[in-house]
Amino acid sequence: MASASNSAIDPVCEMTVDPARAAGHVEHEGTTYYFCSKGCVAKFSADPARFLAARPEPPASPQPPATSYTCPMHPEIVRDRPGPCPICGMALEPILPPSAEAADQPNPELVDMTRRFWVGVAFALPIFVLTMGDMITRGAATRAIGGSRVNWIELALATPTVFWCGKPFFERMWASFVNASPNMFTLIGMGVGAAYAYSAVATIAPGVFPAGFRMGAGVDTYFDTTVVIIVLVLLGQVLELRARHRTGAAIRHLLGLAPKTARIVRGEREDDVPLESVQVGDVLRVRPGEKVPVDGVVIDGGAALDEGMVTGESIPVEKRAGDRVIGATMVSTGTFTMRAERVGSETLLAQIVRMVSDAQRTRAPIQRLADRIASYFVPAVVASAALSFVAWSVWGPDPRLAHALVNAVAVLIIACPCALGLATPMAIMVGTGQGARAGVLVKNAEALELLGRVDTLVIDKTGTLTEGRPEVAAIEVAPGLPGMPGMNDQELLRLAAAVERGSEHPLASAILKAAGTRGIAIPPATDFATTTGRGVSARVEGRRVDLGTLELLESRQVDPGALAARADALRQDGQTVLFVAIDDRIAGVIAVADPIRPSTAEAVRLLKEDGLRLVMLTGDSRITAAAIASRLGIDDVRAEVLPAGKRAVVEELQRAGHLVAMAGDGINDAPALAQATVGIAMGTGTDVAIESAGITLVKGDLRAIVRARRLSRATLRNIRQNLFLAFVYNTVGVPIAAGALYPFVGLLISPIWASAAMTLSSLSVIANALRLHRLRL
Repeated sequence: MASASNSAIDPVCEMTVDPARAAGHVEHEGTTYYFCSKGCVAKFSADPARFLAARPEPPASPQPPATSYTCPMHPEIVRDRPGPCPICGMALEPILPPSAEAADQPNPELVDMTRRFWVGVAFALPIFVLTMGDMITRGAATRAIGGSRVNWIELALATPTVFWCGKPFFERMWASFVNASPNMFTLIGMGVGAAYAYSAVATIAPGVFPAGFRMGAGVDTYFDTTVVIIVLVLLGQVLELRARHRTGAAIRHLLGLAPKTARIVRGEREDDVPLESVQVGDVLRVRPGEKVPVDGVVIDGGAALDEGMVTGESIPVEKRAGDRVIGATMVSTGTFTMRAERVGSETLLAQIVRMVSDAQRTRAPIQRLADRIASYFVPAVVASAALSFVAWSVWGPDPRLAHALVNAVAVLIIACPCALGLATPMAIMVGTGQGARAGVLVKNAEALELLGRVDTLVIDKTGTLTEGRPEVAAIEVAPGLPGMPGMNDQELLRLAAAVERGSEHPLASAILKAAGTRGIAIPPATDFATTTGRGVSARVEGRRVDLGTLELLESRQVDPGALAARADALRQDGQTVLFVAIDDRIAGVIAVADPIRPSTAEAVRLLKEDGLRLVMLTGDSRITAAAIASRLGIDDVRAEVLPAGKRAVVEELQRAGHLVAMAGDGINDAPALAQATVGIAMGTGTDVAIESAGITLVKGDLRAIVRARRLSRATLRNIRQNLFLAFVYNTVGVPIAAGALYPFVGLLISPIWASAAMTLSSLSVIANALRLHRLRL
C-alpha cells in the first residue's frame, strides 16, 4: 500500500501509520510501505505477496432500522417520530429499540416534560408563595402590595406557565376535538383554560363580572390554581414516563445481553469486528468468558455454556462439534470455533426481543371493559362538571358563580381517565417482561390472560413429552424369506434408509442416523410416495419397498405374519414399530425408541397438582401410547391420531365446554396450536409451531407451563387491582370534587388538590403494576 502525504496503512495489521514516525519501511516494486512495528516489517519482508493480495472489503455495517413509535394504550397507532397519541394524548414510545444503546437513550418526551416542569416551578413558585403568604397573614401581603398589582404580577407569571409549560396539554386537547376522541387532556385543557381565562379577565376587566362572581369589592382570581395544576400535571407526566421506562427493563435487559463484537476467523488471521458485520457462513472464535455472538453450529473445540439467559437454567451445558449454540449465551470454560447460521434479526435473542415487544403492545380481553367505560367517561365527566356548575350557581353560598367555577374545574381535573387507561397496559408490559426472564415468551396478552383459566392441557407426545430425537432400538427380519437371499439386519436397514431419505419425519432421521452409524451406503430411491400418518413407499434397486404402520401393510394386502406379535411386545416397551415390506411381502420390523425427557414426569405431576386435565396425543399405536402414558401417569390417551385429527381432538374438547391449551413442537401440531384457546410451543420445535402458538417455552420444558400459569394469574390479578383502584378513585373523587360533602361537613376540594389526587391515582396504578417485578416464578 503506497504512502500518503500525511499517513499510510500498514499492510500487515492495517493500522494507520505516520510515515515520519514509522517503525520501518520497505520498497517493493517501486512502492514504499510503512509499518507500525519491526514485527510487521519482518512479516512483510518474508512474504509481501501474502499481505498485498486483494482482500475482500468488510461488509458495510447495516444502518439501524428506523424506529417506529406506538401508544401503550392504543397499539394500533404507529408513527415514525415521537409525539402524542391522537386518541388518548399519551406520549408515544419506541416499538423496538434497534440496540441496547438506543434503548438507554433519554426519552425525548421525558426530557421535554422535565424541562417544562422546572420552568413551570420557577414561574409558579412566586405565585404560590404569595398566595400562601396571604393565607398565613390573612391578606396582609395583598394589602401591602395592592390587590390589583398582585393580580397583574400573577398574570405576568402565569401566562408563560400556561402557554409554554402547558402548551402540550392544550395541543392534545385540541387534537382530541379534531379526532373526536376526548381524553384526559381534554379535561385538563378545559379546566386550566377556564380558570386562566376567568382570572385574566378578572385582572384586565373586573367590571364585566356580575355580582355573583364578586367577593367583597373585587373578583377573586385563580392564577395559583392554574399554575399549580400545570406543574402537578407536568410532575405526573415526568413520573409516569419514568415509570413506563422501567416497564421496558425486560427489553433493555435482553438487548444488553448481545455482545458488541465478534472474533472472525479468516484463514490464519482473527479479527474483532462489529457484531452487525457478521454474515451467515462466517467462522467465529469464542473464548472463555466471552458471549456467543450469533446462533450457529460448533465446528471445532468444545466448551461449557451458560444458557440461563434463554432457558432460565444456570447449570452449564457441554457443547461439542456439531452442537448448536445460541447467541448471547456465555462460555464458562473452553473455546471453540463456530459457523454463523442466524445473524441480526434472525437470532433467537432478536426473536425473543421482538416477541416480548409485540406482546407488550397487545390487549387483553379484560381491557375491553375499560375501553367501553372510557368511551363514555369523558363526556360523562364534562356533563358532571356542567351540573356541578349549575347546582352551585343556583343553590351554593355566595359568591355562587365563583364557587360554581372552582368546583366545575375541580371535577374536570380530578376525573382524568389516565389511571383507567393505564390499568391493563402497565400490567401486561411488566408481566410479559417477567415471563421472558423466566423462559416463557408470551406472544399476545390474550394468551397470558387465558392461560391461568385453562382447565385442559392437550400434549403432543413426540418432542414434547419425549426428547424428539428417536433412535433405532431393534431390527428384526421376518423368518424364512423366499426370494430374498442375504436379507439381514444390515440389508433391511439399508433399504429402509433409502426410502426414508425422502422423508422429513423424525422417525426417518432415526433410521438414517442408524445407517450412517453403521457405515451403510444408502442407494438411491425413485417413485417416492407418502401416505399421511401411515408411512412411505419407494422403489429401490428395482424393488418396491413399503415402510410404515400395520395399516399401511393392510392397505397393500400384506400379511405381517409372526411379526405382528413381536411388534406388540416391542410396543409394550414403549417403542414405535415400523413394518418393512418388499414387493408386497413382509420383510421385517424396525423398532424406534424416543426417550422421555428427564423433566417430563415431574412436569406431569406439577401440572396435575395445578388442577389441569392432561390429554396425550400421538400417532403411535394404542399399545405404545398406553405404555408411555402409564409411565407418566396420564389417564386420557388419544393414540393413532393423524396430523389432521389433532385439531379435531381440540375442537371436541372445546365443544364439551373446556378451555383447552395445546402443547406441541412440530409442523403437524400447528393447526391444533392455532385452534386451542392457548397454544404452547416448545422453543426447541419448528418455527411454524412457534408462530402458531400464543406462548413459547424457550427450553421446551413442560414445567415452565406451571410458571406461565402462575404468571398469568398474577398478571390478571394485578389488572383487576388496577381497574379497582381506577374505578374507586373516580367513583369517590368526582362527587367529592363536585362538593357532595359540603352540605354535611363543609368540605370543598380545590382544583389544586384535585390535580394532586389525579396524579397520585395514575402513579398508584403504575406502582401496583411494577410490583410484578417481584413475582417469583
